[in-house]
Amino acid sequence: MFKLSDFDYLLPPEKIAHSPASPRDTSKLMVIDRKTQSLSNKHFYDLADILTDEYVIVRNNTKVIPARIYGVKESGGKIELLLLKRIGISVSGEVWEVMTKPGLKVGQKVSFESSLLKAMTIERKGYTSIVEFNLKAEGLFNELDQIGHTPIPPYINWHDDDEQKLREVYQTIYAKHQGSAAAPTAGLHFTEELDQKLISKGIQIEEVTLHVGLGTFLPVKADHITDHEMHAEKYILSKETAQKLNQAKKSGKKILSVGTTTTRLLEACTDDQGQLVAGEAETKIFIYPGYKYKFVDAIITNFHLPKSTLLMMISAFISKPNTDQDFTTFEESLVGKAYLQAIKADYRFYSFGDGMIIL
Repeated sequence: MFKLSDFDYLLPPEKIAHSPASPRDTSKLMVIDRKTQSLSNKHFYDLADILTDEYVIVRNNTKVIPARIYGVKESGGKIELLLLKRIGISVSGEVWEVMTKPGLKVGQKVSFESSLLKAMTIERKGYTSIVEFNLKAEGLFNELDQIGHTPIPPYINWHDDDEQKLREVYQTIYAKHQGSAAAPTAGLHFTEELDQKLISKGIQIEEVTLHVGLGTFLPVKADHITDHEMHAEKYILSKETAQKLNQAKKSGKKILSVGTTTTRLLEACTDDQGQLVAGEAETKIFIYPGYKYKFVDAIITNFHLPKSTLLMMISAFISKPNTDQDFTTFEESLVGKAYLQAIKADYRFYSFGDGMIIL
């Protein structure tokens, strides 16, 4: 049984990126070869040279919403809400799972300055609350555009108060479907020019949707990782995309998953025969060493926080039964050595940081 401390490493604070590379594809890219156990340093714009047309790229086209809003309780106290996941719709309007600071009691109402928007708590769920808004989908999103703030992680010190600029940089170029409280950051490195190079080389690019929420970014607090409860995140895998990817896999193509969210979706949707099953549902899949990958053959990802579920997922990919390597601790693993090399080579870490590709 793995302990949380098995997935720790020391990162100097100055290695945390507080703004993205510009242009996006000038970010560094570490190449990890699982077969040869080798590491090499490239840039993201080299991706079209690294890959051949035997690869199919799969990306998460979720769109980050301005999910952090500030309101006032009926008592006059200030409150912050972070919209995490759409639950559905009521007679009054949208129903969402949210995190609040401070907490809200059932029945408490919140109003928002210079806005028609109002909210009321209808249920408490541990970390979160279920809140009913007075506006339906389009109306709610329109109000969020006006009063909401992009929910960047707390370790990022955004250099100015330019919310519009932040909305631009903390969004992939292929974002389409609104609903995420965080960006699928491995995709932030792609540019239109790089996409054209990939396509001209005959590399197929497909899209899926997983709305990023607590399942991705909630810290692990349990000493034994199997005691950690993953939170469900909503996904959509169309029949057309599932068929294309199944056909590609059957013909011998390699599935390159962009990011941990895409990886979670693909693995969650794969049946015992190794076939993707289309659908619109939720997943709580938790991938850590010992897990056998069923569909994903390669991963593009960023450099993740110590002791995170994302680090555990990547650790599983580079160890048995997916490679010949035993997993003992993160620091002793191939990817742990890659992190150490990245620190020495002045890579930038976390959401706005550099990337790696694991082949």
